[in-house]
Amino acid sequence: MLVRQILLATATATGLLLLAPFARAQTATPIGLELNRLEARQEGCRVWLVLRNPGEEAVDPLRLDLLVFGKDGVVSRRLALDVGPLPAEKTMARIFDLNGQNCDGIGTVLLNDLLACGASAEARAGCLSRITLGSRVEGVPFEK
Repeated sequence: MLVRQILLATATATGLLLLAPFARAQTATPIGLELNRLEARQEGCRVWLVLRNPGEEAVDPLRLDLLVFGKDGVVSRRLALDVGPLPAEKTMARIFDLNGQNCDGIGTVLLNDLLACGASAEARAGCLSRITLGSRVEGVPFEK
């Protein structure tokens, strides 16, 4: 009887240890990315992103794979954008220019993938599900 209880306790403890990373991933703090503004400039379109990390851990590095679609639904640009590091408990703005791109021609911005999100492969794997997207630009959704 004692051996059975010891085996059961060992199996339970092992199972909890194996599930711990999944429990942390499910309760991980969201990272907010917001398409905040498109600014028409002579050279093209200036894009303003607002990033929010309310969590207790910095996200470093943070690199985005973005696709910009025209109003016709056709991809007009692909960008690899380094927006990190994103410190813990911090909101930041990142600005980038789309030279030769008219702001009025942008239909959708797609977060296609994350090229980097934290130092380890495990952090990157769980990061895409943590990303929440929003857009304040009328008629231009920011999607994943």
